[in-house]
Amino acid sequence: MAIPIVQTRLVLASSSPFRRMLMENAGLAFESRAADIDERKIEAGLEGANPDQVASTLAAAKAIEVSGHFPGALVIGSDQTMSLDSRVYHKPRTLSEARENLLSLSGRTHRLNSALAFARDGQIIWKHVAHADLTVRPLGEAFVDRYLSRVGEKVFGSVGAYQLEGEGIQLFSKIDGDYFTILGLPMLPLLEELRELGAIDG
Repeated sequence: MAIPIVQTRLVLASSSPFRRMLMENAGLAFESRAADIDERKIEAGLEGANPDQVASTLAAAKAIEVSGHFPGALVIGSDQTMSLDSRVYHKPRTLSEARENLLSLSGRTHRLNSALAFARDGQIIWKHVAHADLTVRPLGEAFVDRYLSRVGEKVFGSVGAYQLEGEGIQLFSKIDGDYFTILGLPMLPLLEELRELGAIDG
C-alpha cells in the first residue's frame, strides 16, 4: 500500500505575479500574501551592507512578517537587489529616473542578487542568494527615449527598468545566469531545499 505524501503548507510572501507564476508553473500548491514591511526603512539600517546582505535581510524580513499570519506554515520570502560596482539600484519612480538608470548601465555589466529565505513561526530556517550577471549593450540616448516611450509604466515594476520577458531583452548583449534568478525567484535551489525539508515530494 502506497504511503500518501503529506505536503507542508506553503506560503509565498509576495504579491509579484511573476513569482506566483514561477511557483504555479513548477506545480507547487501554495498561498500568497504580501509582507507588510517598510523596505526602505530596513535598508536605512543596513549602512555598509553589501547587495547580497541587503537582499537576504529583506527576504528574511518578508518571510518572518508573513509567517506570523500562518502558524506552522513554511513561508518563502524573496528579494532582489541590482548592483553595479558599489551602487545599489532601486525601482525607478519616474521616467526620468528610469532613463538615468538605463544610461548608467549602458555598455556595462551589472549584477542581480536574488535572495531566498524560509521561515516557520517567526524563525528563519534557511537562506540562499543566487546571482545573474547581465551586460547591457551600448545605448544611445535617443534609443533609450524611444524604448521608454514604448514600454511606459512597465519600467516602474523592475529595479532595472526592464523586463527580459518583454521588450527589455533588446537592451542586452550577454546574460550569465538562469531565468529564474533574473525574475527574482531562484527556483532550482528553492525546490532542492523544499525536497530536503520533506515539504514536497522528493
